[in-house]
Amino acid sequence: MLTKIIYFTLGIGAGISCLVYTDKIKQFTGSFAFAESAFGSGGTYTFFKLLGVGLIMLTIMWITGTADRLIPDVLLPTG
Repeated sequence: MLTKIIYFTLGIGAGISCLVYTDKIKQFTGSFAFAESAFGSGGTYTFFKLLGVGLIMLTIMWITGTADRLIPDVLLPTG
């Protein structure tokens, strides 16, 4: 249980950090060509925002047990 709390804190912290420090992360990593072509001008910023929201959502899904039921059903459909 303690490990889940630690992973939850790290996951939420990483997601919020991606949202808050998008500009600093972009300055550190530079532009991503695939993000710029997929999302248009400023696509790297959009990519990091979506990454942060995705991390937060996946962390909450994992801590509540939703990911344990949803991900195998999506990746390995039966029938």
